[in-house]
Amino acid sequence: MANSKPAGIKYDSGKPMYGLLPPVALEEVTKVLTYGAKKYEPENWRYVDNALNRYFDALQRHVWAWKQGQKEDPETGLHHMAHAICCALFICELEILNRKDSE
Repeated sequence: MANSKPAGIKYDSGKPMYGLLPPVALEEVTKVLTYGAKKYEPENWRYVDNALNRYFDALQRHVWAWKQGQKEDPETGLHHMAHAICCALFICELEILNRKDSE
């Protein structure tokens, strides 16, 4: 008589699929965040005055440096697009949290 295990059940359809995140790019973004946490302080970006405008400007600087052929940020040695993604994440997070706070 063969031992058979019952099929497992997991109700996760419709939930976010975090496995879709590109791991190499995500690691580079994490390196940018780690650099910033060491240079300033963890979560410092949350408390920057006029953050939405300033991070939009920083995002643009990184994108345009990349567009002009500079792949790595001269200060960090990390990919400009990873810096831009961090800026976009900060903007997105602040926008979502501000929207929730105003509801």
